[in-house]
Amino acid sequence: MTSLTVVGTPGERRVTMFAEACVRHGLREPEVVPWTSVLRGEDIRLEPGTLVRIESPGEDAEADALLRGPGEPSRVGGGSAWHAAFTAGTERIRRAVGRTPGAVLLADVGEIAVMFDKRLCHARLSAAGVPVPPTLAGPVGGYAELRERMDRAGWGRVFVKPAHGSSASGVVALQASGERVKAVTSAELAAGGLHNSLRVRSYEDEADVAAIVDLLAGDGLHVERWFPKAGIGGRTIDLRVVVVDGTPTHAVVRASRTPITNLHLGGERGDLDAVRARLGPQGWERVLDACARAAACFPGSLSAGVDLMIGVDWRSVAVAEVNAFGDLLPRLTGFPGGGAEGLDTYDAQVGAILARRTAGAW
Repeated sequence: MTSLTVVGTPGERRVTMFAEACVRHGLREPEVVPWTSVLRGEDIRLEPGTLVRIESPGEDAEADALLRGPGEPSRVGGGSAWHAAFTAGTERIRRAVGRTPGAVLLADVGEIAVMFDKRLCHARLSAAGVPVPPTLAGPVGGYAELRERMDRAGWGRVFVKPAHGSSASGVVALQASGERVKAVTSAELAAGGLHNSLRVRSYEDEADVAAIVDLLAGDGLHVERWFPKAGIGGRTIDLRVVVVDGTPTHAVVRASRTPITNLHLGGERGDLDAVRARLGPQGWERVLDACARAAACFPGSLSAGVDLMIGVDWRSVAVAEVNAFGDLLPRLTGFPGGGAEGLDTYDAQVGAILARRTAGAW
């Protein structure tokens, strides 16, 4: 029988949901190798012939401290240290798989590293002709330099993103004209620095905005020109599309009254049927094509979560992000015509794994 091993945080929802999908497909529950063991450099022992899935380290405080160093888990920052420790951990996993007879790694660790570096990910997508927003090239040292370069480019609105980050941590939607500024972000500026909050807030005092950007700049910034997104019912929308084995299978509309649409930050699931109807068949095909092309930039990854923006004209599209672990969408089944109708994202992936195994791909 095919056996699987998951590197993840035991008991976390995404690990549990994947395990449940395995059982539904007649497989035994996967073994779980804790990320904390990997990050501490402990010996990784795998069953010969096992298929190894790398999951997100999740919101485990001990794993976070091993990745970013000691500190309050809610703090914003430490992304470069996180990325270095995370990629070192994935390399240890890769070596463990390599020395285990018949074991197979279900994802390319180099691709995961690129997806967690917004600058490298954007460059890869752009080089492949995937539609993406324009960016400010090279490093941006802080707020003063950001404003100067925005002025030179003629950009009044940008998204400022930490180079290494996820879940919109530290992302700032910035509008600026002369001394008038407005920054929308979930980062809370406090005496101890920046902290993640589940509430999206606005800052209009330039000194506060400058302090936020300067704090973020130390870890590296990725700055994109603001892509004006379509809206429905007074809410801005974008899509999270999960691509499994090259095919877009699941999509969720993220709708918000703020420019930041992440569901855990107050965004709501919107009506996908309404969005598809507004796009029309050709528009929907443009969406799926952009997502498939973005995922194709990472051919060694079984699945990817693509954040896709639809323009206010309902014709233009642009890819905002490609997420290595963008499949945690509970209670969502595949959209009609995607080939995964009635299946959640984990069922679709387990099915793809078994199909590859049967075809002799591994």
